[in-house]
Amino acid sequence: MTNPHILQVSQLTQKVRFMLESELNTVWISGEISNFIAASSAHWYLSLKDQKSQVRCAMFRGNNRRVRIKPSNGQQVLVRAKVSLYEPRGDFQLIIEQMEDAGDGLLRQQYEQLKNKLSQEGLFDLGRKQALPPLIETIGIVTSPTGAAVQDILAVISRRNPLLNVIIYPCLVQGDQAASQIAETLYRANHRNECDVIIVGRGGGSLEDLWCFNDERVARAIADSALPVISAVGHEVDTTLSDYAADTRAPTPSAAAELVSGELANVIQQQNQLLQSLKLRLSAKINQWQDKLTALSHRHQQCHPVQKLQLKQQQIDELNHRLMRTINQRKLLVNQHTERLAHRLQQTNPIKQISSYQQHQVQLTDRLMSITKTQLTTRQSQFSHVIEQLHMISPLATIARGYSVTRDQKNKVVRSVEDVTKGDAISIQTHDGYIDAKVESTKPSSNSS
Repeated sequence: MTNPHILQVSQLTQKVRFMLESELNTVWISGEISNFIAASSAHWYLSLKDQKSQVRCAMFRGNNRRVRIKPSNGQQVLVRAKVSLYEPRGDFQLIIEQMEDAGDGLLRQQYEQLKNKLSQEGLFDLGRKQALPPLIETIGIVTSPTGAAVQDILAVISRRNPLLNVIIYPCLVQGDQAASQIAETLYRANHRNECDVIIVGRGGGSLEDLWCFNDERVARAIADSALPVISAVGHEVDTTLSDYAADTRAPTPSAAAELVSGELANVIQQQNQLLQSLKLRLSAKINQWQDKLTALSHRHQQCHPVQKLQLKQQQIDELNHRLMRTINQRKLLVNQHTERLAHRLQQTNPIKQISSYQQHQVQLTDRLMSITKTQLTTRQSQFSHVIEQLHMISPLATIARGYSVTRDQKNKVVRSVEDVTKGDAISIQTHDGYIDAKVESTKPSSNSS
């Protein structure tokens, strides 16, 4: 017999570890936590068990920082882990990469499966997505009419651009019937075609609360929408299939409202730019038509010979002669008719009737002047009222009263002392210009929360 190849213990454990990690790779496992230890190094060590067996596990701090639950002994969890071997002791173990409560974890699995299915169908492809219209006049909101989300959206729109029209399409956004209602409402909004863009979403909640926005019917209804759709579900950290299917994803309902509302001053500026562009294009078109008309006129003069012009002149002379003769005949008839009317007028003596008509005319004139003055006064009052309202909502008027607007280096409005730090360059806009400044220090107000 030939001498067998003799392995060291460390070599054996290394080979076994390599075989486990290469063959099984990543697995999902459900089980009960036992022997949980949170080490001073911030790593977690535990065992996962069921009624028949258990396995040692480790979860390093780079991964356990993302866990939303607080693990405890006896808790049922769903984990995604790599199968491995702890070589110093030769212990079979799992390296956990993700941990969720068992209920949330099963939902997460369903979410990933449906996401992969729809993604393979091309439902989330960027080529399918529509850009938001450059000029938005009417916004549709698909959400619960009593939820906090619709109030946040309306508040932002009222503050930023109160001239926008808003149509609320009410539906449930939580519960067993929510998904079907959201999908039906989206199809109905498209059929009515009343708005320029649709916001669909709700406020924050648990995974179960937001689950209707992970429904396949809702994702397909959003993808099928002919109108651009903005998904605004939950908070910034929440991501649903509606976000992937929508043309645009907003982290919150308020952020969606900011996307579509725009500042009123910007909208007016955009309209003025469009008007100026239209004037320029019309002017160019008119010049083009004038050049074409001049060219045609020149060709017309070149194409007609002198004989045709003389013939036309002769025809004009004949028509002029006939016209003068007709005028003279008509003049004679008018004179005769005038003489007859004058004779009848002398016989009927209409002086009293004329006086009555003149008096009635004076009365009508007085009434007309009175009504005109009243209408003019009313219109002037209405116009002054509108001017005052426009002045009240104008951001320039606010600045002119002594207020100012502070922006950071990225031209974003500074709303809190937490938006800047010492040394940052800032720009302060007053009513008559800009002031460049540098932050020396920040101090929160005593009543800030």
